[in-house]
Amino acid sequence: MTLLELAVQDVEAARVARRVGAARVELCSALGVTGGLTPSIGMIEAVAQQGIAVHPLVRCRPGGYVYDADEIAVMARDVRAAVAAGASGVVLGALTPGGSVDRQALARMVDGIDRSVVEVTFHRAMDIVDDWEKALDVLVESGVTRVLTSGGAPRCIDGLEALSGIVARARGRIQVMAGGGIRVEDVARVAGTGVDAVHLSARRTVADSGGPGGGSGGYETVDESFARAVAALVA
Repeated sequence: MTLLELAVQDVEAARVARRVGAARVELCSALGVTGGLTPSIGMIEAVAQQGIAVHPLVRCRPGGYVYDADEIAVMARDVRAAVAAGASGVVLGALTPGGSVDRQALARMVDGIDRSVVEVTFHRAMDIVDDWEKALDVLVESGVTRVLTSGGAPRCIDGLEALSGIVARARGRIQVMAGGGIRVEDVARVAGTGVDAVHLSARRTVADSGGPGGGSGGYETVDESFARAVAALVA
């Protein structure tokens, strides 16, 4: 069975995810502009009350995934705060300057949380590692629950061969979740690689200007019809 995870940014989107039967939500902010940043504690608390597992993204800034000591310390605090606010999992990642998984940074970020209760997803930093086979083995050794990947391609549909290879390499030791530009027509082929879950945002933009100081691009939320169509395909 292939599960569905929706990336959401607000409470109503979490309700949509619950209604369509998603297994969980990745909660983040500024998704379209930055690829996602850590949401507020208030938002985590509110979404955790919606009857669906919430896994906040812990990412302190846009850009690459090589972090200094201060950034790692901030994200470690964010992990603990997210769990205290009701999160049942966290989504994070860190790389070394050489493009390998930063084991020490991961260990520091999840220090102090109960790993038997709180799931850890390594995000799409996986798609830019120098050696994905080595990276996958490091994540297994680090006790990471799952890895989110497009197979290193801009969109999952272009990374099917790599996704199949990652699933084969995982051998059930770690869950593999496919995410990246998934369209309704891609779902069957992506699920056919054997991934444990598919991840998508199903975003639509609501036109709503904030004026000269608040931005004019509107805001994003989940398109329920899109999410429901994908949910029907993986059920």
